[in-house]
Amino acid sequence: MSVYTEVERDDLNAFLADYSLGELVSFRGISEGIENTNYFVTTSQGEYVLTLFEQHDFDDLGYFLHVMSFFFEHGIPSAHPAADNNGDYLKMLSGRPAALVVRLDGRGVDDVATLTQCRAIGDMLGRMHLVGQEFPFRQQNTRGPKWREQTASQLAEHLSEEENALLGDEIKAQRHYDSLDLPWGVTHTDLFRDNALFDGDELKGIIDFYYACDEYLTYDLAVAINDWCVDEHGLVDPERYRELMQAYLQHREFTDEEIRHWNLMLRAAALRFWLSRLQDKLFPREGEMTQIKTPEVFSRILLQHREQTFSVEALFA
Repeated sequence: MSVYTEVERDDLNAFLADYSLGELVSFRGISEGIENTNYFVTTSQGEYVLTLFEQHDFDDLGYFLHVMSFFFEHGIPSAHPAADNNGDYLKMLSGRPAALVVRLDGRGVDDVATLTQCRAIGDMLGRMHLVGQEFPFRQQNTRGPKWREQTASQLAEHLSEEENALLGDEIKAQRHYDSLDLPWGVTHTDLFRDNALFDGDELKGIIDFYYACDEYLTYDLAVAINDWCVDEHGLVDPERYRELMQAYLQHREFTDEEIRHWNLMLRAAALRFWLSRLQDKLFPREGEMTQIKTPEVFSRILLQHREQTFSVEALFA
């Protein structure tokens, strides 16, 4: 949620004129995150998050807004878009597709997650995977195996021999990823600590569905494990892992194939975010307020999963 596109007050007033949300009171840019431009917007009738999409075409964005509305309508506490006077969620602003989303209470988790927070995320993700089976629209993962292989190749000349060796070996190990027989459905695929809002240990809502897509459900879970379950040393902690996983498994049991390929999902999730953070660090985009996150966080987690297996069977032993 960086600011790459600056919005002028007059342009925002003209944008809001198509909504029945009252008069503009204030707005300010948000520095957290790295993909889109975001502002907090306060009107005389409420508080919203304004997102200007930097990476998506106008015609591609309907899917993500439908995902947000779907989960909200199915009892998942999630950010949902506000419709304009014509019933549309998406408009143009400052040359970018833009949407207003109702701002939720709470804030992201800046520090390591508590056990209670891990349990809440596992519970919520399990619920999302169950109700998500009814979602009618389809969307390919744009950060899937092909993207991971192409990005590793593009970054190769900027990386050390050791980093390239690790990337090459890991991509080879994941070469059959697309052909696995695993349950799939609509997934968040970016459920990090800054994309869930808490008031203390109470989960208030899930935000930022702009990487939602069809994926293996266990991949979505692995993304969450690799961020929510880390300790103060930046590695996955068994106790946090157990809390999140046990809460998730109350909603949906793993199939035999999911158990067999669980370590691969953890490694695939770590690889995806190592690569994207390397890309953002080596090829940063210009913005008024930007945040570049550390790639090494995920190379360490990837190495941990290559050397250590977090089992599923032992969770209820």
